[in-house]
Amino acid sequence: MTTAASERPSQEGSSSQGTLDAQPKKEKMQWLSPQVSSYFIAGGCAGAASRTVVSPLERLKIIQQVQAQNSDKQYKGVWRSLVRMWKEEGFRGFMRGNGINCLRIVPYSAVQFTTYEQIKKFFTRNGTATLDTPKRLTAGALAGITSVCATYPLDLVRSRLAIVTASVNLSSQAPQVSSAAATPSLTSGYHTSSISSPPKLSMWTMTLQIVREEGGIRALYRGMVTTAVGVAPYVGINFASYEALRGIITPPGKTSVVRKLTCGALAGSISQTLTYPFDVVRRKMQVTGMPSATKYNGAVDAFITIARTEGLKGLYRGLWPNLLKVAPSIATSFFTYELVKEFLGAA
Repeated sequence: MTTAASERPSQEGSSSQGTLDAQPKKEKMQWLSPQVSSYFIAGGCAGAASRTVVSPLERLKIIQQVQAQNSDKQYKGVWRSLVRMWKEEGFRGFMRGNGINCLRIVPYSAVQFTTYEQIKKFFTRNGTATLDTPKRLTAGALAGITSVCATYPLDLVRSRLAIVTASVNLSSQAPQVSSAAATPSLTSGYHTSSISSPPKLSMWTMTLQIVREEGGIRALYRGMVTTAVGVAPYVGINFASYEALRGIITPPGKTSVVRKLTCGALAGSISQTLTYPFDVVRRKMQVTGMPSATKYNGAVDAFITIARTEGLKGLYRGLWPNLLKVAPSIATSFFTYELVKEFLGAA
């Protein structure tokens, strides 16, 4: 009895010590769990799929946002602009910038979906509490800010690549045309170099050029604050709208593909319309370092200047092609995310 009694504390202590040693490993495995990896992979696949299917409209939106208001080379109308883009640049024009866009959107979307899922778990204490609309909005906003900070330089470079070959003027000032350029051509619209021959367009060369000519590494983050301010409510509204619409449009027993796509399309359209002016200002800030672009003293000055000179129409320039892009893009994004997540066995 004495021996058993004396051995019991030692055994209990050994068992307790073993539990303490195992606890940190358990927490580490939860953070690096297959479920979190599934969120990340599903989010990356969702981003790549959603942006590729709407690449032509994405590029057209950027061009219409940054082009000069009074220019004879304006891209006007969605269909006419797409036809013009095809005639001038062909299929490569439709996909211009899509490679770097996918390179950006894969980590962007992966970080965004993963962060949103993890913050939701934090707010609901791993499912023990309810997730109301304010918490959904907050989770989405934080997820959006996190993803923007992680991938912003890629977004800026992608915007430059999207417009650098388009025959569009970025400033309302009349460009100086030499006699050698009497006949307009694609390469006469805009270049980021002062030499006559166009530069090689690649992610790396464009990044080096921005750093070298526009103020170093800091230039790669021009407009990031405006982007974060615009993305936070956009992503928050996007996620909150999607989950609210999903409860209405896809109740139990009615979860067809069409219904799922409809939820994403409506959620994306609502969020984009409400936050679109931030996106316009962001694009203006991203190209302000280009030689022929209008200069602004910060995001607030850009917003006020656009509103004063172009009115509300200027703040919503390019909205129509953007809505045509957003509906299938967000629908594809959410659908692909849910599909891949289910395939990988994540709850």
